[in-house]
Amino acid sequence: MKSKIFGQLVTLIFAFSLGASGAENDMRSLLIYGDSLSAAYGMAENDGWVALLDLKIQQENWPYRIINGSVSGETSTGGLERLPSMLRSYNPDIVVLELGGNDGLRGIPLDLLKNNLKKMIALIHESGAETLLSGIQIPPNYGPRYATPFYELFYQIAEEDKVAFIPFLIDGIPQHPELMQDDGIHPKPEAQPIILENVWNYLLPMLEDSPKSL
Repeated sequence: MKSKIFGQLVTLIFAFSLGASGAENDMRSLLIYGDSLSAAYGMAENDGWVALLDLKIQQENWPYRIINGSVSGETSTGGLERLPSMLRSYNPDIVVLELGGNDGLRGIPLDLLKNNLKKMIALIHESGAETLLSGIQIPPNYGPRYATPFYELFYQIAEEDKVAFIPFLIDGIPQHPELMQDDGIHPKPEAQPIILENVWNYLLPMLEDSPKSL
């Protein structure tokens, strides 16, 4: 999403302790790889849904550290350029891929967006990680000739590449103006628990596929 701090990398590692056993080094990694919707734009970092996810992971004792590799203003092209380094640095087991919104706001050709997202999914899978793809919508004023196929593109990718899929990251929020920031694009802190729930519904089955202890 558009941001005054476009291009500023927000890479925050939320790691939790499993006691004095030194088990932190053996924890799995969950990379959140998105734009300002995941980078706590316009609020304190601890109020964002990624920080809330980290807290939930701790409370439920899942052996994962959360890495927030989200960048406000990021496009799919920029995300594709950064991804190999992120995968090498953090060796994630699961990647929540939440990019494309800024492409839509800029009217980037859908073929380019689809190609970039599919390349990122391929890189994630080649690294041995699983992908949880997040869908997004753009404001209706962009017109149905672009907005409708843009939204459908994420479904197509999820089906073609057989990846887990969140249909709409901020589902249940835009229709409530009191939950949106003044720009009409970014949810407020009060909406972050809703985003967490939207993600958790699709992330939990992936966590359940692995045991709680290593």
